[in-house]
Amino acid sequence: MPGIDVELQSIKNRFGIIGNSPALNYALRVAMQVAPTDLTVLIMGESGVGKEVFSQIIHSLSARKHNPFIAVNCGAIPEGTIDSELFGHEKGSFTGAVDSRKGYFETVNGGTIFLDEIGEMPLGTQARLLRVLETGEFIRVGSSRVQKTDVRVIAATNKDLLELTQLHKFREDLYYRLNTVPIRVPPLRERKEDIPLLFRKFAVDFAERYRTTPVQLTDDAIELLINYPWRGNVRELKNVAEQISVLSQERVVNADELRKYLSDQQIMNLPVLAHTHEKTEDFSTERDILYKLFFDLKKDVNDLKKMFFDLLQHPETLFQRAGYAMTAAPVSPDHHAQPSMIPTNTQPVNTSSIIIRHAEQTHLPTGQGGFHEHEEVEESLSITEKEKELIIKALRKHRGKRKDAAMDLGISERTLYRKLKEYHINE
Repeated sequence: MPGIDVELQSIKNRFGIIGNSPALNYALRVAMQVAPTDLTVLIMGESGVGKEVFSQIIHSLSARKHNPFIAVNCGAIPEGTIDSELFGHEKGSFTGAVDSRKGYFETVNGGTIFLDEIGEMPLGTQARLLRVLETGEFIRVGSSRVQKTDVRVIAATNKDLLELTQLHKFREDLYYRLNTVPIRVPPLRERKEDIPLLFRKFAVDFAERYRTTPVQLTDDAIELLINYPWRGNVRELKNVAEQISVLSQERVVNADELRKYLSDQQIMNLPVLAHTHEKTEDFSTERDILYKLFFDLKKDVNDLKKMFFDLLQHPETLFQRAGYAMTAAPVSPDHHAQPSMIPTNTQPVNTSSIIIRHAEQTHLPTGQGGFHEHEEVEESLSITEKEKELIIKALRKHRGKRKDAAMDLGISERTLYRKLKEYHINE
């Protein structure tokens, strides 16, 4: 282990890596162990943690170190040209292709290619890359000739590729092909003990560049620096150190002075009650929306059931609210005298007046209060039917305006159009 630690420190000095946190050391050891092989490596970490440095370490310790190394930012190349950039194209294959051109996989043959932000790569290009990783073969854009290449691929991402595969934004087979050896670079907030060392290193470097005295921090400033979230990681810390080195009039900076250069400090200092925006429920899927609406609808139906059976047991309450009084209506000799409903504020009604029949005449079940206790019958639990019903209800509510209906349902207008077509709804 001492030999490995000496070699590890040598790598840190060679590539300017500052810090001694266990997570950082582990990531560096994995990079050193996998470097002599030709295995594909996937480097994961937030933006600004130094993923490209790890790719350079792997290349420099490999057998390909004397061959070309190229770093490609997949997110910076337009979707229409990335195939040409990576695999080349033939003359006349597309507008503007006035000559044939070699791609990166052809020019870096025998070396290493670092694909940064691999999560931004289009799906069509992912299929081409998968073929290169599996067979070492590729085809130029506009060509039918298969070419061979021997390139080691190191990929990096600041996104969760496994989650992207579930969203069908990244090929699952490519993910497992790239993830042969994963290396996770820890964010700066997980390396709190390294933050003062990094700041001191940056402060000395900028003092030499701008020919000034290195900036020093007081104890309270160091405490503030350690507890700051550093969403931009090492890159953000370096920018703050450079700002302080250039703009600060004092060479010994306290916490109050340091706060001026921390962009998120004002947001962090806001009290909890300052958030005036009401919390809204964020539905990630259509199923969440349907479940919420379904249970709300079920509650309303149960309330209506209870109200209905209450009215059956006490019908006079309904007619009293409507301005009716219980009176006797003329009936034939074959029938018993039956009470009827006649409005108290109108002329007497004819024999077609509303008549409340006895329980035995209407064949209603008798029991306590003239009725048996009702038995709730569970309504249909089909999500599809409820979804269709809610969509129709929203369209009628907004008089066929699909954009407003989609907003009311909490889904996109495109999703609403798809649902209308799927359920054959013509509202």
